[in-house]
Amino acid sequence: MKGETVVCVVGNVATRPVYRELPNGPSARFRLAVTARYWDREKNAWTDGHTNFFTVWANRQLAVNVAASVEVGQPLVVQGRLKVRTDMREGQQQAWASADIDAVTIGHDLTRGTAAFRRSAKPETPGRAEARPEPQWETPPPAELQAQRDPERVLVT
Repeated sequence: MKGETVVCVVGNVATRPVYRELPNGPSARFRLAVTARYWDREKNAWTDGHTNFFTVWANRQLAVNVAASVEVGQPLVVQGRLKVRTDMREGQQQAWASADIDAVTIGHDLTRGTAAFRRSAKPETPGRAEARPEPQWETPPPAELQAQRDPERVLVT
């Protein structure tokens, strides 16, 4: 959508995902802690900087997969639309601010560990076309590749 701020953040899951079945489909939310790190030359070590917290919202199939896959403490990469809201709370002098990410995609950060991917089961839809066979992914030998490109000029060795 025009004018939206799309972000990609890397952080750790700070709260257990909350999953809800709503009239317009499944929804899940959790908090993500994103801490800046920098090299401190005086200490000769990496140092944690400021931590930002985002509420990550997932909908539909992404929400179902988040509920089944995401746990507190896990490192994630989240991409989505950033929405910053401000509000005045009753009896307070300062405005309250919230940074939410309407997630488009979420995945585990594989620079910090491993993950086992399992494809989600899709519900059967009536009238669906027959499943196509798996494509041939192997690269043909150079002579066969040349014959595919230009059948008139086949090199015989």
